[in-house]
Amino acid sequence: MRNITVLSGGMGGARFLQGLLHGIAAGTLPGVAPDAQVTVVANTADDIWVHGLKVCPDLDTVMYTLGQGIDLERGWGRREETWSVKTELAEYGVEPTWFGLGDRDVATHLVRTQMLEAGYVLSEVTEALCKRWQPGVRLLPMTDDRVETHVAIADPDSPSGRRVVHFQEYWVRLRAAVPAETVVFVGLDESTPAPGVLDAITDADLVVLPPSNPVVSVGTILGVPRLRAAIAATRAPVVGVSPIVGGTHVRGMAEQMLTSIGVEVSAAGVGLHYGARSSGGVLDGWLVDERDADAVPRIEDAGIACRAVPLMMTDHDATAAMAAAAIALVTA
Repeated sequence: MRNITVLSGGMGGARFLQGLLHGIAAGTLPGVAPDAQVTVVANTADDIWVHGLKVCPDLDTVMYTLGQGIDLERGWGRREETWSVKTELAEYGVEPTWFGLGDRDVATHLVRTQMLEAGYVLSEVTEALCKRWQPGVRLLPMTDDRVETHVAIADPDSPSGRRVVHFQEYWVRLRAAVPAETVVFVGLDESTPAPGVLDAITDADLVVLPPSNPVVSVGTILGVPRLRAAIAATRAPVVGVSPIVGGTHVRGMAEQMLTSIGVEVSAAGVGLHYGARSSGGVLDGWLVDERDADAVPRIEDAGIACRAVPLMMTDHDATAAMAAAAIALVTA
């Protein structure tokens, strides 16, 4: 096995990738060559324009994490960050004040924006940025087109009784503390896969859906036209790792997002939402946590191989063991 493709969101996907690369380097992943190439197709529907700058949270989280530049405590942004720019903008009364750009992080967004304005597409910009960070993977945006996730929330002052906010406002300013009535993916249906994305799936030896948000991370990647057809056509097995452990998300807002689209918030619910590849879904195998072992029969009855193993990514060895279990599930 030499080519592994991972469809990734931000923090959860990035941490899984750390363990995957650790396992490759240590030789602990069954059937995986020591020189295996990992390609990451990252969600870009979280992207936002802030203060005239193009910000790509999931691309940057993967790049910074694998390039040893991430703030380990927060799980996003640069380590040893300072916030002078954010403070000065607030003093001028410039909105939005709820989304802060760190002084180190802003350099990435400046370079990205300048390159985009010079005519480069996002995939070319991402490749250029990775030359500094050397993440050890080929990092691809899911699309070069502008796609944004918006969330509808209740608003009694609005004539319709609701208003729509950008996903980042829902997550950062509102902290996902209010119910999401629906999720809207602006531009997703008209988008096209970025160069290399379809080949990364069809030519893979393994495709992995890590424990990223199944609605606004992996879900948006799968929503790019032709992505699901590529998964249906690939000869590679497709295996996923549940982001729901013990009936809730470990971190983030998967629970809120799943509720908004009517999906059961459980390891079984997410697995069944993805569905079996044999019946038009995307999965051949699905890992759940030991605490969710009762989900295994439901998943297997749906035509998806399933196993219960420890899924807490406490360190690189534990995460590599998760990756090894995922591989073994669909290649045994």
